[in-house]
Amino acid sequence: MHARPHSPSPATDDAALAQWVRGLPKAELHLHLEGTVAPETLVSLSRRNDEEPLTLDAAQSLYRYTDFTGFLLAFKAITERLRTPEDYEEITYAMMRGLRAAGVAHAEVYVSVGVVYYWRRIEFEPLFAGMERGRMRGEHDFGVSVLWIFDAVRHFGPEEAARVFRKAAEMQALHSSIVGIGVGGDERRTGAEPFRDLYAEARQAGLHLTAHAGETVGPEGIWSAINIGAERLGHALSAERDDELIEVLAQKQIPLEICITSNVRTGCCVKVEDHPVRNYFDRGLMVTLNSDDPALFGSDLAEEYLLASRVFGFTAEHLRELAGNSVEASLLPPARKLQLLRQIEQYPDFEDRAR
Repeated sequence: MHARPHSPSPATDDAALAQWVRGLPKAELHLHLEGTVAPETLVSLSRRNDEEPLTLDAAQSLYRYTDFTGFLLAFKAITERLRTPEDYEEITYAMMRGLRAAGVAHAEVYVSVGVVYYWRRIEFEPLFAGMERGRMRGEHDFGVSVLWIFDAVRHFGPEEAARVFRKAAEMQALHSSIVGIGVGGDERRTGAEPFRDLYAEARQAGLHLTAHAGETVGPEGIWSAINIGAERLGHALSAERDDELIEVLAQKQIPLEICITSNVRTGCCVKVEDHPVRNYFDRGLMVTLNSDDPALFGSDLAEEYLLASRVFGFTAEHLRELAGNSVEASLLPPARKLQLLRQIEQYPDFEDRAR
């Protein structure tokens, strides 16, 4: 989606802009279901599922970390306390309530199927039934649509990833809400190449392909993800170090799932001002903004848009363009994309709304 011809002055992070941003229709493409669980919800889950339940102070301490490894441990603590279909129904419905509050019309949500299989060794179908109940209730009550992406954990290895991807293909026949697969986890332990054959198999099965890439490693991680067929790239933080890679990303318009606050909170980007999001946008890359794990990072999608305005000088019309990018890069059917793109285009200008 292209910006309108006029050039408004840079938007500022004030109450009027915040209201405008929360009303702007947009999609979120990089969001982990488990990362939407707030500390208070974690305590509730712990009371149901732990012999020695967490206190609120203990839960909140899990959300305080200083690096990527600490983040992974916090994420693990959440997934360990999601044990029943009812748990998954509850967090899915709560996630969709939060999406509606941020002005999200559509979300494509990663669920850590790899964690369920590897750590807990239990069947996923009953848990997914709970997710689907939450999704359908949320769509009815909040008007938000959700599609699922089954996420494998790269450092668990290709054999475990195969279980995740083949389960996605098997269940997609019964659930049209399952649209793709991805691989997350710690890139420092393994790149994307070991998953090449599995990605080809998933594509053959009709699944879309995403990959976390270039979050904790250099540009080689992004090249590897592209080379195995990833259609969208999560983070792509290190692409700025490789001009040839930037040219390829711009030419092919491979969508980037940019997560600014996430990269700062995990220590992958030292200072928010150093984040390459504006550089990518100015160089013509297909940038989308995302919150990644809003409960763990303290920022929903609307706040990511406001951050882009406040720190990087994105105008309101730039933000409209980013919203359009998010819909164009989504895995929605063409008719639904056109509907949302019209809503974005027809959404009042910030200057008009602020008067």
